[in-house]
Amino acid sequence: MTLSPITKRRLNQFKANKRGYWSLWLFLILFVVTLFAEFVANDKPLYIRFNNDNYFPIFKEYSEVDFGGDFKTEAEYRDLFVQDLINEKGFMIWAPIRYSYDTINYDLTEPAPSRPTGNNVLGTDDQGRDVLARLIYGFRISVLFGLALTIFSSVIGIIAGGLQGYYGGWVDLLFQRFIEIWTGLPVLFIIIIIASVVTPTFWILLGIMLLFSWTNLIDVVRAEFLRARNFDYVRAAKALGISNTTIMWRHVLPNAMVATLTLMPFILTGSITILTSLDFLGFGLPPGSPSLGELLSQGKNNIHAPWLGLAAFFSLAIMLTLLTFIGEAVRDAFDPRKTGM
Repeated sequence: MTLSPITKRRLNQFKANKRGYWSLWLFLILFVVTLFAEFVANDKPLYIRFNNDNYFPIFKEYSEVDFGGDFKTEAEYRDLFVQDLINEKGFMIWAPIRYSYDTINYDLTEPAPSRPTGNNVLGTDDQGRDVLARLIYGFRISVLFGLALTIFSSVIGIIAGGLQGYYGGWVDLLFQRFIEIWTGLPVLFIIIIIASVVTPTFWILLGIMLLFSWTNLIDVVRAEFLRARNFDYVRAAKALGISNTTIMWRHVLPNAMVATLTLMPFILTGSITILTSLDFLGFGLPPGSPSLGELLSQGKNNIHAPWLGLAAFFSLAIMLTLLTFIGEAVRDAFDPRKTGM
């Protein structure tokens, strides 16, 4: 596919911002690694060769009986007895980190939260769970939640802002009054009340947040549609009898997408911050879920274990800093004063 000259200039301008360009690559590496967190941190072997048969415990449950044991329940692979059974007639390949986000280390030499050791590189939390494993899974949930919220809210915001700006008049006036009332609601308190009544899950929490985050792009998109609807080519399209839907989709929306793409990295940053804040307050994901906000809360409650707060702080700081640098590079790439357009 051949890129247009404008797209090429924007890509070159994005690459010219070295800080944002390398931040994008570093963020993608971290995200891809955490996206396959089960292969990086897991309390089950990735592969077992036993008695000339192949087993993949991360995809399927196997009982202890399958490996010559006595119990019909799922094998506890961290148990030395089970390991000896498997090693007698085969071998196991483990993930680099032999803990999942909910694995409790019962072999600690000090009360939890325990300090960093060779076995637990970043220590354990107050329930004896490996901090590094929870950071990996928590990073993935935070980014996926932020991406989903950003995409869904952007789609709704673009549609609402486009309808306002294109049709104007009473549609614009009534919609603006509604948005003023809607954005004036105490969002945090409403979210806390709803989360207290309904057991929050990933999708329920996403739906609750979506109710109040779709207004982020309306002002920008509305302004672009108000400006573009009076352009000559739009008036000519109307005169030719082209439908309003086609005009908005093909001729007006591309102008609004420039401002939209510029703001989306910053919206993603805000979405991740909101999830972290709710988890910190205890109104976010269900208890036990790998969460950076929950790890921050543990750091606050366990001042004598500074590795908890520091691990969560640096994870959030690195993630949000990278996203901010990427957003700045995208903003520069679409700036006509810098691309020579």
